[in-house]
Amino acid sequence: MTAKRPVPKLTSIDELLLLTEKDQPSLEQTVGIQTVPIIKIRMYKDHPFRLYEGERLADMVSSIESNGILIPVILRKIEADENGYEYEMLAGHNRMNAAQSLGLEQLPAIVKDNLTDEEALMYVVETNVLQRSFSDMFPSEKAKVLSLRYSDMFSQGKRNDIIEELKTLENPQYYKENETSPLIGTKLRSDEKLGHEYGLSKNTVARLLRMNKLSPPLKAMVDDTKIGLYPAVSLSYLNDTEQQVVHEALSRNDYKVDMKKAELLREYSGHLTDEQADRILSGEATRKPRNKTPAPFKLKHKVYAKYFSSFHKAAEVEEIIDKALEMFFVNQRQQSNESSHENKEDNTHEPHL
Repeated sequence: MTAKRPVPKLTSIDELLLLTEKDQPSLEQTVGIQTVPIIKIRMYKDHPFRLYEGERLADMVSSIESNGILIPVILRKIEADENGYEYEMLAGHNRMNAAQSLGLEQLPAIVKDNLTDEEALMYVVETNVLQRSFSDMFPSEKAKVLSLRYSDMFSQGKRNDIIEELKTLENPQYYKENETSPLIGTKLRSDEKLGHEYGLSKNTVARLLRMNKLSPPLKAMVDDTKIGLYPAVSLSYLNDTEQQVVHEALSRNDYKVDMKKAELLREYSGHLTDEQADRILSGEATRKPRNKTPAPFKLKHKVYAKYFSSFHKAAEVEEIIDKALEMFFVNQRQQSNESSHENKEDNTHEPHL
């Protein structure tokens, strides 16, 4: 049996960038770095993470301009499509955007062949988890990570291999520690394991998993704090068409979504119309009708004392006030009618020339 050829250990970024001496085995030979034209690379479809913009993107542009691309991107080989793309980006969307803004035409890349869709998604997700703190992610990003981890198609063994590969690529001196020690107890349920791993309660894990069923536009509203996580859970029970109706109503108006409105919308799941959504989100559906009964009125003592003494009984006072008010309003109507009649007569007279 032929002995395995030892893989040389990398000790610096120089080796990663192939800048070492001529006799040093190149990283290109060990991990397969290629140079790939950017015009042949397409973005990952339905990328679940927000890309850098503004100051954050500007910082990356500045870093690449000064130091180059220190870590190669990871691509998936695909059949050439109608746009001439031959590769799909898995890890390095922000680096590619920054490189393009600098006018670079090629990227150092590791190309993966024969990946399944599930494996490709693992690369996309795990790269972002490694590069960013889970707690700093948007709710929709957390939901996507947890959904993948919770799904039946997820292979823990395959995930471990991908994580080791990504860590080694980012830090050549990385090595596995406590390889045989499980991260958490194996007797825990899946949602409990996820909670332990990401520092979340079991209920929060359940809410985020449920939120992943929201449409992308509504997820964006959750990320932008226009919808809270609790109302988002209720909205996730609406079907795709109904979620679109809700999003359009929210986009047209300055409506707020609280738990009461979200729960009411959920009650209409399966038969929610545009009109119902508007009535609920505007608050009209839950607004109490105005009370038509006049508010009680209390007569001040100094007014009461002008006309009544302590010898007057309450019923007698009430009868007198009722008659007085009746006479007052009759008189008011008569005066109004007389005034209206005089105005009509004035309008019938033609002015003398």
